[in-house]
Amino acid sequence: MVSISFKNKLSFVFGAFLKGGLLGFIAFPLAGFAEDLGAMWGTGEAEAEYYRIVDVPIPPEVPMHPGSFDILPDGRLAVGTRRGDVYFISGAFENPPNPSYQLFASGQDEIFGLSWKDDALTITQFGEVTRLTDTNGDGMADRFDTLSNNWGYAEGHEFAFGSKHDPQGNIWVALGLSGSYHSRNLFRGWAVKVTEDGRMIPICSGLRSPGGVAANREGVMFCIESQGPWNGSCSLKHLKPGGFLGHPASYNWYPFADGIKAPALEPNSNSRILVEKKRVKEFVPPAVIFPYIKMGRSISGFRLNQTGGKFGPFDDQLFFGDYTLSIIMRATTEKINGVWQGACYPFREGLSTGIMNVEFTPRGQLIAGGFTTNRQWPVRGEAPFAIQRLDWTGKVPFELKEINIRPDGFLLNFTRAVDRKVAGNPQSYAMTTYTHNFSAGYGSPEVDHTVPSVTQAEVSPDGLQVRLKVDGIQESHIHDFDLAKLRDSRQQPLLHTKAYYTVNEIPGLASKP
Repeated sequence: MVSISFKNKLSFVFGAFLKGGLLGFIAFPLAGFAEDLGAMWGTGEAEAEYYRIVDVPIPPEVPMHPGSFDILPDGRLAVGTRRGDVYFISGAFENPPNPSYQLFASGQDEIFGLSWKDDALTITQFGEVTRLTDTNGDGMADRFDTLSNNWGYAEGHEFAFGSKHDPQGNIWVALGLSGSYHSRNLFRGWAVKVTEDGRMIPICSGLRSPGGVAANREGVMFCIESQGPWNGSCSLKHLKPGGFLGHPASYNWYPFADGIKAPALEPNSNSRILVEKKRVKEFVPPAVIFPYIKMGRSISGFRLNQTGGKFGPFDDQLFFGDYTLSIIMRATTEKINGVWQGACYPFREGLSTGIMNVEFTPRGQLIAGGFTTNRQWPVRGEAPFAIQRLDWTGKVPFELKEINIRPDGFLLNFTRAVDRKVAGNPQSYAMTTYTHNFSAGYGSPEVDHTVPSVTQAEVSPDGLQVRLKVDGIQESHIHDFDLAKLRDSRQQPLLHTKAYYTVNEIPGLASKP
């Protein structure tokens, strides 16, 4: 057993950019990167008033490249690493952190999923889902049971990202393609679930390069997907049983998926999501699209906030890391006409490395961690690896809390009461819409822009909601909200003035095939 105490806080250098990274989500150069990001964010100093970043020290003796987290029943933080180790950390949630690290297991491979259940830790790693057990009570795993390795893997892009146990005890796994473009090994580009007794059940096809799997507040499973072929931007995708999620490379494994019928058609390239979701009936459109650079560039692990108000006013929302931009974002989802959709919102910048995963603590803190490597993918934060915390200071920021669609517009929910005069003026709201090419090409610019008109703004009696009537809602478009003119009742501006709602369906107006 290795147990290391480390009391001296690490000081990380927050720099502009570092070429490095793990996953190769994005292969574009960094030209114009700083200018674009500053225009969209540039709010880190103001954000710190509400959510401060706390470093969890990592001693030099620990080769820590965090890839996944879980909270143990005794309150310790479990960390799975890219190098295949599992550490249990005591003291990570204290103020200030005074962590001690205990090595629980080693010899595994790129651990991007951790879930504790029934006195054992289940990990999702490169080639399998494995149950680790300490049978003799010495603090280290001595039994390693392969639950399933019923998928193929052969090269460095074929990552596997695993969920927590669902209510039935299953682990959901999202499998990246071969070389990011092809499906050369079994079930590459699929989501599967692994039962407690080791059966692997294929769920849906059409993934490219996922970066995390988790449930929303309704318990429905989603994965985050990276920009690339057939993905104009990063997006949150519903893992719908029997569905097709957009990338046709994995069609070749339908003969091995008992009970799932292959789609009769493949999508057309150089098309649009609106066209293809009506043409390919199995196609499940992205629930939330994160506009490129405006809202992430290589989005990674995410988790549902169920802290009961300990993390501020954002309960039951999803929080995401981003590997390239070293930021945290949030998203909300809702089901309209049987289809999931929702919005994404900026949250916190200024983290010190490429964020691979996040986890909420029992105290209501958000753990974020990750690393950079020498594989020539861009990362904004310069630290080679880090574990950090976001701690709520107790102050409530003036934020757009959530957007919900209505048949003739949107309902905006705020964390603090708005100035009624400003918020009741339709001219206070600016909105554009756009979509992306649905194409085999890598990524897409924003295309098919429109400018909806806000015709009415009705403020609720408590000032926490504004009901907008909008002419020109566009199905299968991102609705880009600019709320810079709004003020709260104390004449303070919004902490973040932008939000992005993906309209897959309009209530009461079901899509027709």
